[in-house]
Parts: sequence; C-alpha cells; structure tokens
Amino acid sequence: MSTLLIPMPGNSSLAEELRSCFPCRIVTPQLHRFPDDEVRVTLLGDFAGCDVQVLCSLDRPDDKMLPIVFIAELARELGARRVGLIAPYLAYMRQDIRFNPGEAISSRPFARLLSQTFDWILTVDPHLHRYKSLCEIYSIRTRVVHAAPALARWISANVPTPVLIGPDGESAQWVSEVANDCAAPYTVMRKVRRGDRTVDVEFVDEHKLTGRTPVLVDDIISSGQTMLSAIKALGRRSSVAPICVAVHGVFAANAYDELLRSGASVLSTNTIYHPSNAVSLASQIAVELELFQSSL
Repeated sequence: MSTLLIPMPGNSSLAEELRSCFPCRIVTPQLHRFPDDEVRVTLLGDFAGCDVQVLCSLDRPDDKMLPIVFIAELARELGARRVGLIAPYLAYMRQDIRFNPGEAISSRPFARLLSQTFDWILTVDPHLHRYKSLCEIYSIRTRVVHAAPALARWISANVPTPVLIGPDGESAQWVSEVANDCAAPYTVMRKVRRGDRTVDVEFVDEHKLTGRTPVLVDDIISSGQTMLSAIKALGRRSSVAPICVAVHGVFAANAYDELLRSGASVLSTNTIYHPSNAVSLASQIAVELELFQSSL
C-alpha cells in the first residue's frame, strides 16, 4: 500500500523533510481561486487503495479549511483507502471556554468539522489547557508529537548556562518539560491579561536569573504581547538579552518585528513556516506518524 503526501501551500518545505524520513510520494494539489474567491481543487494521479496524508499547518485557519475539506473528499472519490491530516499547528484550541456571555466555544465545532472530514489527525503540542486530551473533543484517532526534546537539544547545544522562564501559568507544562530535558533550572512568571494586546507579568523566583541566560519558552507566540511584557520585566532584572523560544510561531501582525526590536533573539520550530524556524521536528513527526499508522 503506497502513501501519498499532499502538502497544502506553505507546507512544501516540511513535506520535503518528511519525504526524506519515510517512504511516501508527494502529490502537489492544484488550487484555483475564482474572482468571487471560491476555490477549485484538483488532484492528479492514481489514488486507488492509497493512504493519503494531507499536510497543512492550521495557523490563519479560516482560508485553509474549505480547501482541505475539498481535498479530503476528492481523495476519497478518487479511491483513497484512508485520508488523514498532519496539522503541525492545530487551530482554535485556545477557545476552550466561554470567556464572556454569548461567546462560541470554537474548539468544539472546529473539532467536529475535522472529525467528519478526516480519518485521523496528527499534530504537535496542541494547546491543552482545559482539555486533558484531544479525545475529549475529537471523535477520530489522534496522535500528538512533543517538541520538548528537540527544543532541549537546541538549548543545550547553543546556550551554555540557561535558565528557562515560562511567561505565564499556561506555559508551565512546556517550560518544565524542556527544562527537565536539558537539565536547566526554570521558573514561571505570573500574568495578568488586561486585553488582547495588554499584558502585565511579574517574577516569582528572581534569584534563578543570576549568572544565567534567560530563555523564555511558550507553546505559542501570537500577538507577542506576553513575551514583550516578560522581556520588559527581565530588562529590569538581567543585563543578558533573552532568547524567546516558541513551539508554534504564529506571529500575528508585526509581533516578530516587535520582539526583535526589543533586543531578544527569537526562534521557533517549523510547525509553521517562518524565518524564525531554527528547530526542525520532521524526524519526530515521521517517527510518530509511522507508529501511529501501524496502529490504525
């Protein structure tokens, strides 16, 4: 049984890395946008009896959803045996509660849509804050790849005396895991969010900064405001420029430029294609993908 990997636009670099890690054939989809912004998708080749893997990181997801739904349905019409989704970044996981009256808990209908479209999903470190696992909202098989070992290897190789810092309580699960893997001390700051782009943070264990390079670790950098507030707080306590590390570098609007202007170094994994990508997760994704597929 052959495996076909279909990389959506913006995912070709990771697709090539994955192809070097496990046997598959890349099929590039053809997408055409009509003047009214509707999309037509085309797949060429023999799909009969094949395992199809759609590769699409779901940052800025709204414009990506209909094309991947159409691709999945088309692959089945062409004879695919099974259609899965490799989504290194899984969107809408942060909207997991009704923060204000009348708001949609978007993570649930989004999960239902993907569960109706695909046979399985593999992702990297989804934002599981109020959910214990993806199976709480996804009705299909799921597999999670963890970025902590790869981030720890990068930090160990590039930062001689790090102290890892979580910019808020939600980051604690990621910073503690990375710190454990690279045998470094860590601390977690307290965050008070006053709006989408207004965040205050404060330190808990300032003594851990002494003589060390601060490495701020979070799962997602989106607006960048939490990181910017943490960098500002660090500037009052440490003369060493911090390193900002993200599993998922969403970098909404001009967040990346603002972080660089703050004097920090910024790096991310390649779950979302971006100039900051310094840590590739292709080999980990490939290993988990093969294990996952063998269990399906």
